[in-house]
Amino acid sequence: MGLPNKDEIEGKWDQAKGAVKENVGRAIDDRDMEAEGQADRAGGNIQEGYGTAKRKVGEAIEDIGDAIKR
Repeated sequence: MGLPNKDEIEGKWDQAKGAVKENVGRAIDDRDMEAEGQADRAGGNIQEGYGTAKRKVGEAIEDIGDAIKR
């Protein structure tokens, strides 16, 4: 497994930020903040998935290149 790319890192950050917002919103009974946190988490999941797919495609291309060189 390669190093995480920018999209994966930003996705994880958005997930963490969303979880905090969601929990704070729940604690102070602010439904808007809670919903914003849920949206941030969902967006972070999507961005992380996109980054993971992009990294895996890159790794597959590298593997093909290495196989051709042999």
